[in-house]
Amino acid sequence: MSTILVTGGTGTLGVLVVDRLRDAGHEVRALSRHAPDHPVDLTDGSGLDAAMTGAEVVVHCASDTRGGGKDDEVAARHLVDAARRTGTVTNIVYISIVGVDVVPLGYYRTKLRVERLLEASGLGLTVLRTTQFHDLVARLVETAAKLPLVAPVPGGVRVQPIAVGEVADRLAELAVPTPSGRVTDMGGPEILTLPDLARTYLAATGRRRRVIPFPLAGKAYAGFKRGGHLTPSHAVGHLTFAEFAKLKARR
Repeated sequence: MSTILVTGGTGTLGVLVVDRLRDAGHEVRALSRHAPDHPVDLTDGSGLDAAMTGAEVVVHCASDTRGGGKDDEVAARHLVDAARRTGTVTNIVYISIVGVDVVPLGYYRTKLRVERLLEASGLGLTVLRTTQFHDLVARLVETAAKLPLVAPVPGGVRVQPIAVGEVADRLAELAVPTPSGRVTDMGGPEILTLPDLARTYLAATGRRRRVIPFPLAGKAYAGFKRGGHLTPSHAVGHLTFAEFAKLKARR
């Protein structure tokens, strides 16, 4: 069994990856700023060398969407530098997003730069791009539903949401000493409009709101309207958004 380091190990995705790897018998080091065993700050690299010592695989789940994810490049550089100093890491598994190379959103551009930084590092690399998580769509609708009576959401945008647990399963499969390069994209089982997803979520959670589609401006919105973030030929997910919404409502 391998020694595997998971950045963002206490986050929505990372905690599930950690669980799956430990269940498989691996020694797993879950990294975050406040982790009790391996506290690491990727923005300055503190604690990273000690946490990475002896690790063969790094699953890089940590990300910060604030400010367009500008700190993600800094974090990736610290990760690469530590992996080179340690000398034992043979595979960095990076979670990315479908469409980072075609949708000109600031955060997507940062994810693409991180991909290229890791590719240029000379280290073994595996990159998995997935569509948006069910949880992200739910958070967007929750924010819209804070208004009384109505729930405004961007119109003209289709989404292919996927269950975070299914992505965690795939990352755990890829977390092996031998790198795979850019693997096949992973998309959710259905492509639906954002207003339709909002209606489904509100109905499942027992809230009455009139969903109002509204247009946005800009190149990023145009990229989403063109469907650059979708991967219909790789709709490998199983849990639908409607099923996710029902599960969410029961909690």
